Amino acid sequence: MQSVTSKKAPSAIGGARLETRVPMNRMRQTISKRLKESQNTNASLTTFNEIDLSNIMDARKSVQDAFTKKHGVKLGFMSAFMKASVQALKEQPVVNAVIDGNEMVYRDFVDISTAVSTPTGLVVPVIRNCQDMGFHDLEKNLADLAKRAREGKITIEDMAGGTFTITNGGVFGSMMGTPIINMPQSAILGMHATKLRPTVVGSQILARPIMYVALTYDHRIIDGREAVLFLRKIKECIEEPKTILFDL
Repeated sequence: MQSVTSKKAPSAIGGARLETRVPMNRMRQTISKRLKESQNTNASLTTFNEIDLSNIMDARKSVQDAFTKKHGVKLGFMSAFMKASVQALKEQPVVNAVIDGNEMVYRDFVDISTAVSTPTGLVVPVIRNCQDMGFHDLEKNLADLAKRAREGKITIEDMAGGTFTITNGGVFGSMMGTPIINMPQSAILGMHATKLRPTVVGSQILARPIMYVALTYDHRIIDGREAVLFLRKIKECIEEPKTILFDL
C-alpha cells in the first residue's frame, strides 16, 4: 500500500491549504523516465492532416451486426487506423525503422503499441505482428487489452518492444495535439475527436465528420516527405476503405 503524507501549505490570503504527497509507482516512474528520454534524444517534428470519416462510418454501420455476430466483438475505428497504419508502414518502411548507434534498423514486422487507460494512468501495451491480422484479430486484441487495463493487469512486459504507436486522445475530447514519441520507436500517430465540420465536397459545402490526425516523428531518421506521404496513406485508407480491405 502506498504511503500518503499530507501537510498544510500557507495561503497568500489567509488560512491554510492542504498538500498531499503520493509516491510514484514503478510503472509511472518508468513512463516518466522514457518520456523525458524521448524529449532529450529525438529530433521531434509533427505533421498534420484531416480525414473525412464518412465512408468508414457508413461501412462500419452496414457490417456491424454481422461482424459482431460472427466474431463476438464490435467493429471499432481503432482497428481501421491500425490496418491503415500497416499499409502506410509498408509504403514508408523508414517510419517503422529505428536508429541503433550509427545504423538504421528496418523491420519486416509491425508491432503496434496502443495507448489504453488504466486505474494508474495511460499505458501503451503492444499488439504484435499486426501485419498478419484482420480486423477481427485486432478488435479481439484491443478488447483483451481494455479488459486487462480495467483490471490493472497491464505489465511492464506488455509494453516492451513495439515498432510504432497509435494514441487516441479523441476518446477524451481532444481536438488537436502533438504526441510524444514512444522510445525507442521513431514515430507516433495521434488520433483526435471526430466533429462535424464544413467541408468542400465537389462544388458544395457540406457538414462532414472530420478527424484531425498528427504524426510526430524523429527527424534524424524520417524526412518530411516520408512523414507527409505516410499521413496521406492513412487518409486514403480511411476515406476509401476498399484500400485496406483489398490491400491496395
